[in-house]
Amino acid sequence: MDNLLSKINHPKELRTFEASQLTALAHEMREFILDTLSVKPGHLGASLGVIELTIALHYHYNTPKDLLIWDVGHQCYPHKILTGRQQIFDSLRQKDGISGFPTRTESEFDTFGTGHSSTSISAIVGMATADKINQINRKHIAIIGDASITSGMSLEALNHLGSTDLDVLVILNDNDIGIDPSVGGLKKHFKSLENQSENIFTNFGLNFIGTIDGHNFDELLNAFNKADSIRGPKVLHIKTTKGKGYEQAEIDQVKWHAPGLFDKETGEIKSKKKEKSYQDVFGETMHQLLENNSQIVAITPAMLTGSNLVKCHQDFPKRVFDVGIAEQHAVTFAAGLATKNTIPYCMIYSTFLQRDVALQNLPVVFCIDRAGFVGTDGATHHGYFDIAYLREIPNMIVSSPRNEKDFKNLLYTAQFTTQPFAIRYPKNNIQTSNSKVKKIEIGQSEIIFEGSQLAILSTGLISSRIEEIIIQNHLQDKVALIDFPFIKPLDESRLKAISLKYSTILTFEDGIKKGGFGSGILEFLNSIHYKGNITINGYPDEFIEHASITELEQMIGLDDSSILEMIFSYLKIQQS
Repeated sequence: MDNLLSKINHPKELRTFEASQLTALAHEMREFILDTLSVKPGHLGASLGVIELTIALHYHYNTPKDLLIWDVGHQCYPHKILTGRQQIFDSLRQKDGISGFPTRTESEFDTFGTGHSSTSISAIVGMATADKINQINRKHIAIIGDASITSGMSLEALNHLGSTDLDVLVILNDNDIGIDPSVGGLKKHFKSLENQSENIFTNFGLNFIGTIDGHNFDELLNAFNKADSIRGPKVLHIKTTKGKGYEQAEIDQVKWHAPGLFDKETGEIKSKKKEKSYQDVFGETMHQLLENNSQIVAITPAMLTGSNLVKCHQDFPKRVFDVGIAEQHAVTFAAGLATKNTIPYCMIYSTFLQRDVALQNLPVVFCIDRAGFVGTDGATHHGYFDIAYLREIPNMIVSSPRNEKDFKNLLYTAQFTTQPFAIRYPKNNIQTSNSKVKKIEIGQSEIIFEGSQLAILSTGLISSRIEEIIIQNHLQDKVALIDFPFIKPLDESRLKAISLKYSTILTFEDGIKKGGFGSGILEFLNSIHYKGNITINGYPDEFIEHASITELEQMIGLDDSSILEMIFSYLKIQQS
């Protein structure tokens, strides 16, 4: 059999194939993706589920002139393979390699950056409107999942689209699952679309085509021809299976969303030595809190598995809510709960965070996962801006634990507060301890070392790293290390004492330097007319691309070696 995939460096070569060859091409592409992702981890299930759809789109439409947007970006691997990146596909999600998501700077075929969800319809409506103004004639297609289309932003965009005559095709890729199974009333509605002449889309003023099998080339190509013949905006409803063509991925779609390394032949996932992560500690601690306090509720926007709330949801189904991909609703839902004698813990990844709570000073606990670098998912997923904007919001408590003990104590303490309380924590493994959970004082810092020459003020995970650096290099008598679990309010009495004792202060944080923890320290020290030197260390004022966390820390000078070198330069001693 000819290797069809190797003949494609551009979709124009795909378009020379006979339609009868596309099924064989789909098989080759599945094998290629499985071969690559078994040794170079990535998002597997979503990409396997759209192979036929991707081939059919590039076969039928004149890309890149015709515009495609993938929503969410997890399903873009077949698209990348067909659009000139097959030879470098094994660099996926690695430093200086291709991104795991559509990226405008990477290829003209990536028309819009879609790392997360629910942006595609708004973006494609904008593109189609611009083309109408500029009198450019081409097709505009957005491919959106059934979990993504239920968000408020998607519905707002459909409402706009339905009032236009734009030649936009929205493809609803319905597979009943995002990362976790889809939820909500629209999920039930989608199941009946095939048998309805009138539905939510026709009520929006959109033409409706469907329902078809998204793995059948004849049905896909016929549907595209039908869409081309209809003037104005339209929706095509297709049914697909996440993980299609790989039995293990079809059976356990949650586990095979992004399985890591695996044996392609046996389906065995090659687990690393299991280390406890912040997410593990969060799930365990939340379970204890739910068990011990019947007023506590937990809320997540479609991230039950990612936030490690699955067991909590199983054991406390009436107090753990997955509200779907709807971060804004999750926050205001939490605000409503907080007004009526409940204690909501709202779990949101740092990059998803929105807010509607502080103005009313409502005691919602924001559990902000994936703070700082997340590694190979890249710029769309890093979460290092949250300190800078959260500390500017009145009434907000902002905290960041350096270890498991602090993390548990912050989660426990948050239930007793009467104002918004944010706890930010990274996607990292965590050293475990057997410490008992206790209530801690809001705004109190902790002296770890009382060195005499240099003061380091830090918050979050980087505090524990600096602690180890100081211990390993026997610098406890020279370097003071003060950890600030609370970024807001700051421990001002401690800062006054530090300002009197030390002429040089360094700050460190897992977040952007501008407006962050260090800025807060500097603002206070300026207010008391501190005459010494202060240097703020954190992330630069830019979007940082994908690489391992270790490589990213090296790139910005916050790896252990760079931190040690900086300490030695301020102590004016030679590194041994």
